Amino acid sequence: MPIILNAMNRLQDLLDQSRIADGLGLLLIRIYLFFPFWMGGTRKLSSPEHVIAWFDQGLGLPFPTLMFWLAALTEAVGAVLLLFGFATRWISIPLMITMLVAAFAVHWEDGWYAIAQSSSEEIGVRLDRAKDILQEHGDYEWLTEYGNFAILGNGIEFAATYFIMLLVLFFAGGGRFLSADYWIARKFRDSS
Repeated sequence: MPIILNAMNRLQDLLDQSRIADGLGLLLIRIYLFFPFWMGGTRKLSSPEHVIAWFDQGLGLPFPTLMFWLAALTEAVGAVLLLFGFATRWISIPLMITMLVAAFAVHWEDGWYAIAQSSSEEIGVRLDRAKDILQEHGDYEWLTEYGNFAILGNGIEFAATYFIMLLVLFFAGGGRFLSADYWIARKFRDSS
């Protein structure tokens, strides 16, 4: 038994040496989150009047103009901050709030899945019918050149996933070595 325990401890010690690169996982989360937040924020900023009208009439949000600017700027600026790992824990807070608003105000009534499950018989029938119509009456090759068709479920799946990833960043920060936060803390906080 002591031989097995000793071997397990040695294996654990080897595994623990990988912690030198613990900032890599956080960097990948930050890079991953950059794209949806950048696209969401810049799309909103490209047509403010439409988004404000949707916030007001479509979603019934209070103060739709204020909500627009808060959401659009939080997403666009937050994406850049996440990418560089600057103020990671701070920007995670308003981004998490944005994801909660998105989940409850926009996606909640549509359930969990963001993309409808094609394993569902009803979804499969509708998807096949849509493809038939497009092949018969449209330029199907052109329409599918950049990807397959899917039926949007519009559920909370993505908002919840992004929220959880942001929660990780809130607790862990931007990561060691690969974030501006690390180097700023090293320069200004550790020297005091």
